[in-house]
Amino acid sequence: MSAVGVGERAVVLDVVVSRGYWRASGRRFLRQPIAVSALVLLVALVVSGMLAHRLAPLGWNDLYLGAEWQNHPPVTGHGWLRWMGTDNIGRSAIARSIWGLHYTLTSAFLGALLASAIGIVMGSISAIYGGVVDAVIMRFADFATTFPVIVTIIAAFSYLQPVTVAKATLVFAFYLWAFVARVVRTRIRSIEAEPFVEAARALGASDLRLLLRHLLPNAAGSIIVATTSLVGQIVLVEATAEFFGFGVNSLVRPTLGNLIAEATQSGIGRFNVLSLGWWTWTTPAIVLVLLLVSVNLLGDGLAAALDPRAQRRH
Repeated sequence: MSAVGVGERAVVLDVVVSRGYWRASGRRFLRQPIAVSALVLLVALVVSGMLAHRLAPLGWNDLYLGAEWQNHPPVTGHGWLRWMGTDNIGRSAIARSIWGLHYTLTSAFLGALLASAIGIVMGSISAIYGGVVDAVIMRFADFATTFPVIVTIIAAFSYLQPVTVAKATLVFAFYLWAFVARVVRTRIRSIEAEPFVEAARALGASDLRLLLRHLLPNAAGSIIVATTSLVGQIVLVEATAEFFGFGVNSLVRPTLGNLIAEATQSGIGRFNVLSLGWWTWTTPAIVLVLLLVSVNLLGDGLAAALDPRAQRRH
């Protein structure tokens, strides 16, 4: 058989193996009840955040007039938005948490997607061209992640005051891209040693075609896992920064982090100078915990399902 014929078989075989890989990965994921439950919970949270304008159409600053609705504890029978009570000026804890979820998810997903896009480009260039290009990009990635993430994010937020959701998204993207770039570079380097890549090169495939047709599709599993982990990291870091008084101001846009900070800054329990009830901070805190747990468990499930070594074991 000619070299071209062998190359053509290798390229076709790659496509078949790739499709089988995704089918097997899907089956392995569905056999993980915890991961599937986490996916269902995350979808429910995302849908709730996306429908914030429907679920709480009057916004996060809607007031229930009347002194009796100030710091009102959870109550039923007066509309579901009052089920978790109100704050000191009569705003619904549920409505504010839904809108906080909306903007937290917006920042987390857009930040993770933008960081992944930058990381894919930089990691691909680094892996394909190597040499000086690889060294420069990787040293720049090392420099970008030299300092702890929370310290860097707080410093950036302090400099960019007033912080908006758009600014926060860009800060996360331009700091966290290095994590994805390392994952992409490592995965592409390992795939380049595979026979089907050598066959594609022998057939005259350009670097761009090789990247788009073979390397990135086979690295997709690693990229998905990395992007999922970035979502959880952004949610946690943003909430931490806003708890300490940095990040997006709740008067501008509510997020889960600044809602918790706003409800607790006057104290908790007998030290609470505004007499805020426990429901004002536990409502966004519960939503935040559910979001973090679902993202992390889903990431663990995806990592197990998309692991190529698991493919060979089964």
